[in-house]
Amino acid sequence: MTIIPAIDIIGGKCVRLTQGDYAQQKVYSDNPVEIAKQFEDAGITRLHIVDLDGAKAGTIINLSVLESIASNTNLVIDFGGGIKKIQDVESVFNAGASIATIGSLAVKHPELLEEWLMEYGADKFLIGADVLDEKIKISGWLEDGGIDIFHFIGMMIGLGVTNIFCTDISKDGAMQGPSIELYKKIMAEHPEIKLIASGGVTTMEDVIKLKEMGCTGAIIGKAIYEGNIDVKELATLNLKP
Repeated sequence: MTIIPAIDIIGGKCVRLTQGDYAQQKVYSDNPVEIAKQFEDAGITRLHIVDLDGAKAGTIINLSVLESIASNTNLVIDFGGGIKKIQDVESVFNAGASIATIGSLAVKHPELLEEWLMEYGADKFLIGADVLDEKIKISGWLEDGGIDIFHFIGMMIGLGVTNIFCTDISKDGAMQGPSIELYKKIMAEHPEIKLIASGGVTTMEDVIKLKEMGCTGAIIGKAIYEGNIDVKELATLNLKP
């Protein structure tokens, strides 16, 4: 299981939202590079960066943050938020990301995603499924995607994608535990995917439970920043790659 700390960016700062609400944001650091270095020093090898400004605006805003983190660490980075055209994908890879995270575009324009998959290969993409009541939400969780999670994953499998992370928006930032039952349903219906859990991971017990049920990774944000989970403890559990 891969442990993937999250750095969410608004205005160049490391923040967390509660249940995707931009009005409920808390700034944890003015220096995301230092946060990323702390993760690496603790033994973490992966990082999930979300350009929340970009997700809301529909265009990449905080590419310089990615460049700074990539040039100052050896972390394997996936980056998302505002990726809408192939030039954006190229920019993200050129800035140091190993993987491009795609959410809204995969729902609205799967034909574009298919072109990118043919150009770069499926392993260069991580598909984000943001869910509320089993329905996909897009555009920084602000719009209804018009499809449920199970049909969406079926679409992605049809394109050859198996690397998918699912965020239950109702759990995200709430510090009440991950959406275990939803993940069980997803893996029962689509056992071929490599499912990464995201949202609500609060304790080490949550992490172990997700590992035992077959999730291949866990994206963790607020629980680390609030001190509920120690990244050094995560690293010593051999849950990283």
